Amino acid sequence: MGYYGKCIKVVIEQLDKFKPEKDRPEQFLEMASSALQDLSAQKRSFILEVLSGCLEYRKLLTIVVDAFYVRDGRFSLWADYNLFLVICYLATFQMEELGFQLFCSIIKSQSASKTSKFLRFFFSPLNLCLWIKDEWSLVYEATHVTKNWIDPLLRWQPEVQELVSQLEGESATTSFPSKTKIKATTPKEFNLTIPKPRAIPAPEPIPDVAHPHQIPQSTYQEPKKQQLLQMVKTYNRRKAEELLLRANMEELQCAMPRAHKERPAQGSRKQLKFRPAPRIQRTPKLTFYRPDNIPVKLNTATILREGALYQRQVEKELQRVDKLMDGCGDFSEFLKWQEKMQAKDREEQLAAGECRRLQGKLSHLEAVLARQNLIQQKKQKADQKKEETAALMLQCTQRRQQEDRCMKELVEQVIESQKNVKVAQMKLVKGRREIVQEVMEESRELLQRMAEEAREEQRQRCRLISQLRALETQPTRKGKLVDLTQIPGYGLEGEMSVVELQERLVLLREAQRRQEEEKRDQIIESKRAKSLELQNTVEQISLCRAAMGRTAALRWEEKKARAPGPPSTDERVLELRRKIEQRTAERRGRAAQPPGAAPRAGRPHPRAQEEAQRWEELERSRERQLRARQQSCGPPAARGLGAA
Repeated sequence: MGYYGKCIKVVIEQLDKFKPEKDRPEQFLEMASSALQDLSAQKRSFILEVLSGCLEYRKLLTIVVDAFYVRDGRFSLWADYNLFLVICYLATFQMEELGFQLFCSIIKSQSASKTSKFLRFFFSPLNLCLWIKDEWSLVYEATHVTKNWIDPLLRWQPEVQELVSQLEGESATTSFPSKTKIKATTPKEFNLTIPKPRAIPAPEPIPDVAHPHQIPQSTYQEPKKQQLLQMVKTYNRRKAEELLLRANMEELQCAMPRAHKERPAQGSRKQLKFRPAPRIQRTPKLTFYRPDNIPVKLNTATILREGALYQRQVEKELQRVDKLMDGCGDFSEFLKWQEKMQAKDREEQLAAGECRRLQGKLSHLEAVLARQNLIQQKKQKADQKKEETAALMLQCTQRRQQEDRCMKELVEQVIESQKNVKVAQMKLVKGRREIVQEVMEESRELLQRMAEEAREEQRQRCRLISQLRALETQPTRKGKLVDLTQIPGYGLEGEMSVVELQERLVLLREAQRRQEEEKRDQIIESKRAKSLELQNTVEQISLCRAAMGRTAALRWEEKKARAPGPPSTDERVLELRRKIEQRTAERRGRAAQPPGAAPRAGRPHPRAQEEAQRWEELERSRERQLRARQQSCGPPAARGLGAA
């Protein structure tokens, strides 16, 4: 009994080491056989046979053991999982070879309460014939399962039930050992070594802190611009207070004598009258101090852009003077002709604008007349549509009656055809079942082929892994001596040692530093030259602005002196006005018709009056705009003055 108990214990230990997601069964068996070399041949063969069987039929065994933990073994330990696997394997696959007596001795070598509970669950006829058979049939063929595994288990079921009852009786009769009084533990002191006194550490040296720079005095003073603005504010405030005080004093002086004259005597209370408060006069406009010649800060881009603009203008003027000196003609006659043509073009534009306005008004009146005609036409069409719809409704009712008759005939035909549907459905179900069986057989063959290919591939991988591990175990040299002054000698051009390379890098850094210093000096010189150029351009810009301002003021005076001519009339405008008068007269005549002749034309009378007023207002605003445009001066002169 102890012999088989030890063997089963070794098998359980090996199964605990097996991890299905990492280990392969073939490699694991080889490792287990090498680890069991110390045991005898008979014991080692028995252990390896049971271990290989548990690994081969692991899917079937886990189905039973997992179900046991879910149903009857909820309070069992998961550490006994592999024990139940081994018992299930021995009962299913090794019962005939071992014999029932040897099987009983193996079971009795283990814990009686655990084995009895599992055997009662596993050898239950209800479990074997129902769900265990169905689950195993999903992995293997149903005929093979019932013939080789389920039927033998059912034959051994009575003997196993007797064994289970014996085990339950033994577990009930086993008495627990009596509790003996345990001696109390006496504590002992720890034998600790006395620590040595710590040495006083030497004081750390105080680091030298760099002397801070003195804070400049300018940080505690306000900038000059801020001081200037504060002075301006205080001056303006004082000036405003003085003016306001003067105005208040003048008002009081004006109000005091009037109040003295109107004061009544003390005895006559009836003569008292409430006088209105004296009217406060408006204070004069306050004049604030404004410093002249406030500098406007311009950036470099604006200075250069404006300088280039004035330079181009000066060059053009010089070119024009050179041409005049060479004998070219003056452009004064051309400019006069150009002004006349521009005035003529302006008059044409005004006439064209007036024509467009009148055309819009004319199109509006024509649209109103067309709308009235359209209303009458739509009324006639509506009457015609009503007659047509009545005729169509009669046709629809006749057609609907005919469709109802056809539908009744179709319903009768469908009822007759449904009687023959059941026979066709039965034939279809039989054909589908045959197809499903053929597909299942083909899928099983494919799965078997794939499993064989996977096994062959796994064997090849194991061989490659063993070869790679053998190569990795070979010793390799790790250390290597390096001489920094030695040239490697690879045969490359410009080959040098590490020391020489470091020296050359130091020389290269010094050369780069010199180049940076030279470049910095060049940049400073270029900045100085650029600042001088900007100062010169600013002076030129100020001179050019003054000249441009004077010329713009002269142009403004010339434009102001000119008088605009009378607005010209055009034949197109007169013709359009005449047409508009005709259309308005026609519309008013239609609006004045009696309500019986046109019942829907009488509604838009107030709207027509509003539209006529709106068009009159538009004409007046248009005339005002034309007068203002003729009296106004040209915008170029104003722009030139603003730029100056």
